[in-house]
Parts: sequence; C-alpha cells; structure tokens
Amino acid sequence: MTVSPTKLTLGLRSFRTKFLIVVGGAVLFDLLVSGSLALWNVQRLSRDATTQVGQGLEKASQDYIRSYTDSTAAQVGLLLDQVHSDVKALAGVLQAQIDRPIRNDAVGAAMAKADPDAVTVSFNSSGHWAQNLPGSPSVVSVWGYLLDKDHHPLPQVQTDIETSAVLDLVAPNLLRTGASKLQMYYIGPKERPIFRTAPYTEQAQTFDKLYPGHNDANFWDFFFPGIYESWQQWARNPASRPVPEDITQTAPYTDAITGKLIVSFFHPLWTADRQGVAGTAGADITLDQLAEIVEHVKVAESGFGFLAMSDGNVVAINAAGEKVIGLRAASDATSKGVTGLDRSLRNSSQKAVASLPLDTNGVVQHISLNENGQDIPYLVVTRQLNPSNLWVNGPVQREVMSLGIAVPEQEIYASLIAARAKIARATNRILVYQIGAVLVSLLIVAAAVFAASKRITSGIRALAAAAKRIEAKDYSVRVDIHTNDEVAQAGLAFNRMAEQISFHTENLENLVAERTKEIEEAKEEISALNTQLKSENLRLGAELDVARHIQMMVLPRATELGAVENLEIAAYMRPADEVGGDYYDVLQNGASLKIGIGDVTGHGLESGVLMLMVQSVARALQEAGETDPSKFLAHLNRAIFKNIERTRTDKHLTLSFLDYDGERLTISGQHEDLIVVRQTGEVERIDTGDLGLPVGLESDISPFVDTREIPFQSGDVIVLHTDGVTEAENARGELFGIDRLCQSAHRLHGRSAEDVKNGIVEGLMAYIGTQKIHDDITLVVMRHR
Repeated sequence: MTVSPTKLTLGLRSFRTKFLIVVGGAVLFDLLVSGSLALWNVQRLSRDATTQVGQGLEKASQDYIRSYTDSTAAQVGLLLDQVHSDVKALAGVLQAQIDRPIRNDAVGAAMAKADPDAVTVSFNSSGHWAQNLPGSPSVVSVWGYLLDKDHHPLPQVQTDIETSAVLDLVAPNLLRTGASKLQMYYIGPKERPIFRTAPYTEQAQTFDKLYPGHNDANFWDFFFPGIYESWQQWARNPASRPVPEDITQTAPYTDAITGKLIVSFFHPLWTADRQGVAGTAGADITLDQLAEIVEHVKVAESGFGFLAMSDGNVVAINAAGEKVIGLRAASDATSKGVTGLDRSLRNSSQKAVASLPLDTNGVVQHISLNENGQDIPYLVVTRQLNPSNLWVNGPVQREVMSLGIAVPEQEIYASLIAARAKIARATNRILVYQIGAVLVSLLIVAAAVFAASKRITSGIRALAAAAKRIEAKDYSVRVDIHTNDEVAQAGLAFNRMAEQISFHTENLENLVAERTKEIEEAKEEISALNTQLKSENLRLGAELDVARHIQMMVLPRATELGAVENLEIAAYMRPADEVGGDYYDVLQNGASLKIGIGDVTGHGLESGVLMLMVQSVARALQEAGETDPSKFLAHLNRAIFKNIERTRTDKHLTLSFLDYDGERLTISGQHEDLIVVRQTGEVERIDTGDLGLPVGLESDISPFVDTREIPFQSGDVIVLHTDGVTEAENARGELFGIDRLCQSAHRLHGRSAEDVKNGIVEGLMAYIGTQKIHDDITLVVMRHR
C-alpha cells in the first residue's frame, strides 16, 4: 500500500501556519532547555569526575606510601634479626665455656698450644695495661687494675682469658656470614672486665688516645654506666626485663676503633648457677648499614625516609631530608665514656615535626613544613619496629624504633593535580563549544522551520499515516513523497526501515538460532580455558605436595613408635612453609634406641633439604652400629659440614640425641632445654648448651661434644621441642615461652604420651589464635611405662 501526501490549505488556520507557530516555537524552546540542561550536566559531570578521580588517586597514593613504609621497616627489622641471631650463637658458645669449667681447661690448653698469642699478654708500661701481640684472630686487653705486682694477669683473669679464647674459633666464621658486622667481642664480668675483640686491632692504644682515664676506672662504669646493674637485676628476676629477651642494644655512638657511628648488640652471659652476670658477648654494626636502607628511600621526586628512636632521636636520614625537617644536633659536653648521636625531632626548627607522633602505625599524617618562606604540605607515614632492650646512659629500658616516610603532597598527588587540571580544561572547552552549538542551532532551526515548513508538513503527514499502518502491524506500507528534500529522504529511510522490520520479523527465528550457536561456542571456549587453568593449578599443587610428602615420608611411622618397648612415644610436626626445617627421628637398632631432635636455621626448601641430609646420615650411622654418642654426633657433623660447603649455603642447626638401652638414658648435643616431668609431678629442665656446638658451623666439633645421663624411671615423661613452640606469638606479640611449656607439661602429668602431646599442642594453638605461624613447630613426648 502506498501513501501519498495531501494538498495544504493557506491562511491563519492552515497547517503550515500552525506548524510554524507550534512546531517552530516548540523546537526553539526545546533547544534552549536542552542546551541549558547540557551545560548544567557538563558542569556536574566535571565535578563528579574530579571527585571520583581524586578519591581514587588519593587512596592509591596513600596505599603506596604505606606499602613502601612497611617494606622498608621490614628490611631494617631483618638486618637487626640477623645480627641478633649471630650474637646469640656467639653467646651460646661462650656460655657453654662458663658452664663447663672442665671443658674450659681443655680449650685453653689447646688454644695455648696452637696459638700462644691467644692466651698470652704482654705488659705496656706507658699505658699500664697488658695486651696480646698481633697475629691472633682477636685482640685481648687486660687493664692495669687486673694485673698483679709483676704485671701478670691475676689468676682468675688468666682463666677468663683462656675461657674467652674460644671466640677465635667462632667469631671469624660469624663475621664472614650473616649480616655484615664491624666486630664481635667478649667483655668479662664487672670485677674482671677484660676485653677480647675480633678482628685484631690496637685496641688499648686507641682507648688511651680517645678516652683518657679509662684505665683508672672500672670498664663498665666508665663506658656503659647502668647496663651491668640492669643485667644483675635480670639474673635475680628474669621477668624484670623490659622486653622478654636477653639481647640489649645501645643507642648509636662513636666507635673508638674506627671513628664511625655504630650500634652495639650485647647478650649477657650468666654464671653457672644463673644467679649473676659473667660478662657479655657482643657485636657492632655501623650506623651506615641502617642508614643505607633508610637513605635509599626514594618516593616521588624528593620524598625521603628517617629512622627514629622512641624519644625522637633520628639515627638515619639523608642530607636532603635532614634539611627539610629542620634537624639540629645538640652539643655533647661530656668527655667520659662513649659519645652518642643526639639529633632529635623534638629539637626540630619545624613545629609540625617537633610534635610529630611516632606511634601512629600506618596512619597518613598531614603536616605543613616551611621551605624558603612558603608552607609546603607533606604526607608522613610511620611504622614501628619490634620492641628491644635499649641502653642509653643508665638502666636498660624498652625501646620501639619507628621508620618514617615523608613526601610532599604536591609530588605524591601530581597525577591527581594533573587529572583535575585536564578535567577543568576539558570542561571549559566543552562549555564553550556547547554554547556556540546552541546559538548556531537556534539560528539554523529558526530559518529551516520557516523556509521548509510547507515541504515538511506535507511529507510529515504522509509519514504519520504510514507510521499508523506500521503501528497496526501492516509492514507492507510504503510512503510516496514527490519532493526532493530531507522529508523525501526520511520517506526513503522510512521505507527501508519498513522493509528491514518485515525482513527481521520473518527471519527472527534464524537470527535467534545463530546468536544461540555463537553463545554456545563461546561457552565451550570458556569451559576449555577453565579446564586448562584447573589442570595448571593441580600441577603446581601436586609439585608442592610432592615436596611436602617427601619430607613427611622420612618421619617415624606410628607403628615404629608403638614398637618401642617400655616407652610411649608421640610426636607432632607443623612446618611454617610447605617444607619445614625442623628434624626429629626415632631410630632403633636391636636394643639400641636413638631419638633425635633439631632445628635448622630458617625454614623453607633449603632448610628442609638440610633436615633430610641429617636424617639420612643419622640413619646410616645407626645402621653402621656407631653406639658412642660423642663419636656419632662428631661423624654426623663432619658429613653435614662438607655438604653445606658443597651447596654454598650458610645454614646450620642445633641438634641433640637421646640414647636409651632399656636402663640408661643419655643426652648429647646442643639444642633447646629438655623437659622432664617426674612421676611425682616435679618438673626439671635440662640445659643442653654445654653438650655441643651447632652442627655444620665447624668441620670438627668433637672437642665440644659432651654427654649427660638422665634418670628415667617408670611414670616419668620427657618433652622435646624446637624453638617454634617457645617463640610462637599471640596477637599481642608475646612469646609462648619455656615457662608456659613447662606448666602445660606439669598440668598433663599422669596422662599418656599421646594425651600430653595433644594437650600441649591444643594449648599452643589456642595461644597463637589467628596469628601467622612464623617458624616450624615440632614436639616429641616420651613416657616410661
């Protein structure tokens, strides 16, 4: 059906006149309203975009600063932890010498024979002190008040010299491995403060030059007043320690030997009865090592980091940052003892810095700093490090250092400022174009409506009639417009649209089928990709399971533990990673039973491999019939040491063995304390520190290996553990500790070995809660039937 245009009448009542009045006016009004709304929407869109972009970029920038602060603080904490580990290793060796006077004689005689300069000192008349000659791995200085009238060391002082000579064996290796250390040393007790330091330096000569009068006063009171008294208090009451560990660090001070700013880490040594202080083991690191981490902070163009004590004293910052926050070093008027670093935030010329809180972990602080007469906004984020025992100049106190990052807001928000500027420029440009477009449209529409009203109205009527036919679902309708203008084109477009509607209506089912097929093909492709991804995840998981399974395969089976006569044995192991570094084993060869427990430094794949080496060597020695505990441990150490050299790793482990022949129980090797709960409920702790050295640290540890027999009667329970048990932390960062472990064992007295193990593990896991487990956990419980 074809619809033709009708003739138009002229006059005031004509359709054209009405069209001009109504349509023309409506179009003009619509242009004005739509143009105004467009301008308003552009402005609102600009504001919304600026707000959304600003919030997103600001959050991203702040998250970046927090993440950078956390990672830098972790680097500083790792450096301090490495130094702590090395100092503890040296202290363990020296403490073993103190606890075993018999071994002291053997080691002293061996050192005197191998290296006489290690235990022999010569008197210096000008300095009134005695010191060994160069050539030894360490220098030992004996002050004048420790010499007799013939200028020889007093007898007990000479004993201390020989006791500390073991430092020559251990310190060089510790200096070469782990964190970089300036020097490691031993200082005697307050009544005999000899000073042995590795490597060798002109120690006493330098002290005479830099610290006049030091030889006329007690070493501890002159250089570190108050620290020794704090340790004596700890010996009487371990709970009095500000932080529950023995490591004590100093505030930064000037080293007498090198002239560099250093931080010292002390581990007090205790008398054999643990009631007094027997000196200290220590190590120094230069402040450069801490400063290097902090000074390399690079955030935006001029952001910087700083490391500060809890009192605000800044120990590390680069030169540019020091100038920005207005640090001023205070003068040091004293000439006695060590000279510290006094560069406090509280003395800053910038008021915002002087009052800056350091305990706001991860909170973004906004401050304003004056630079060249202008107030520059800065963002500051601080992160507290783990607490430590700190000596400054008096009693040891609790210290929590803070790592801070400061960056100008303009730099960190540079992308935000640029985005806002671009949005503003784009908005202004759109507004100008929109206003111009509205004005041009008004003119064109007014002229077009007036000039083409006749043609448009005739064609529109034809289109309207045809549209009604389309509405009635008569898709065969077509319009016939004889004019040669836009209305005619609209008619042609209308006709094409009608044809398309008719075509699509007839072919709708085919189109639906095609789209359905495309969707199914897409679903199949997605399913294939999901299958491939699942396969890859299964492969990776299988590889980790294989590594874990290999380690668990070598552990004793329940049938092996149950086959031991007269003993109940229960064990538990939980690695911190997929592969752990803890070791335990139960080896039986005829009537000979050997139970081993050890802890490789660190955890993960390397530690797990070393654990497997230890298990294999121990099994081989047991099957070879080696029954002498000392030789067994010495042979195992030699094999492990050679493997460590070949693999070029710095791992080693503490390791103890229990040998049981049905009557006697003998322990050998150095590891954590052994806990014995007697049938009566009495709890005993057996210290293994004097029964050996860490395995893999030296090629021959036979001079240091010793044994000890332990009474083991019916009803007695023995608990073996690794430090993953005692050093597990709760949500407040408090350690589970050896005392809680002893209390748990005592509470479970009288139960089976399996019940004791389960009870201890349940209590430990409840204490840890949701905290991450940072170290492997191993527990072995033996009960005499």
